[in-house]
Amino acid sequence: MPSRTELRADCGSCFGLCCVALTFSRSADFAIDKPAGDPCPNLSEDFRCSIHSKLRPAGFPGCTVYDCFGAGQEISRRAGKSWREQPGQDMFAALPILRQLHELLWYLTECLEYKAFDADVRTAIARVEDVSRTADLTTVDVVAERAAVNEILLKTSQLVRGKQSKKKERRGADLIGARLRGADLHKANLRGAYLIGADLRDADLRQADLIGADLRDADLRQADLTGALFLTQSQINAALGDETTKLPEAVTRPSHW
Repeated sequence: MPSRTELRADCGSCFGLCCVALTFSRSADFAIDKPAGDPCPNLSEDFRCSIHSKLRPAGFPGCTVYDCFGAGQEISRRAGKSWREQPGQDMFAALPILRQLHELLWYLTECLEYKAFDADVRTAIARVEDVSRTADLTTVDVVAERAAVNEILLKTSQLVRGKQSKKKERRGADLIGARLRGADLHKANLRGAYLIGADLRDADLRQADLIGADLRDADLRQADLTGALFLTQSQINAALGDETTKLPEAVTRPSHW
C-alpha cells in the first residue's frame, strides 16, 4: 500500500527525467523552446537543476509547478543506470504514464482516509500498483485505468460532500477570472472547473472537490482549503497564496508564495 510520502517527487533520487522527457514551449512558463528528448540546458551533469533557486525569475515558472507524483525516482530506481550511462532506455516514454498511475494512487490513498468503500479502494490500489509494474508502460491503457478509478472517486466525493444546492454544482464551470472573494464554496463540486486567475481570497473551499480544477494564478490568499478533496501539489504550486492560506495536510506551502 503506497504512502503519500512515496508519491511525492524526490528530485535527489531521479536522473532528471522531467528535464529531458518534457517539451518546453517558449511562453510565460518557459523561457526557451525545448523538444521532448533533449536535456534542458540548465540540467547539470549530476542531474540537478543549475538554476533551481531562481527558476521563476529566470523565466521557468512552469518547472516549479510540475509534479511527477514520485514517478521520476521510481523509474530511475528500476533502471539502476542513468540515460547517460545506458542510452536507449525507455525512461522518457514511461515517465508520463507512470506519473498518471501514481496520480491515481494519490487520489485512492486519500479515499482510505474517509474509511468508506475500503474493500473497493484497496482492490483498486492493488490493481493500479500491479499495472504500474508493467514492464513496458507504453502498453498501459491509462484512459481505462482512470475510468475505473473515477467511479470510486465520485462515490467518495458524494459521501463526503453530501447533497448540495445547484449553486455549488460547478463541475467543469468556466470561472476564469471570476470574482469569488469570500464565496461560500464549502463542499462545492469544482471538478475540472477553470479557475484560472480567479479571485478566491477569503473563499471557503473546505471539503470542496477540486480534482482536475485549473488553479493557475488563482488568488488563494486567506482562502480555507481545509479538507479539500483530491487537491494536488501541482495545483497549489500553480496558484497564488501566502501564509494566510489554509491547506490540507497532504500538500505543502510552496516556497515561492
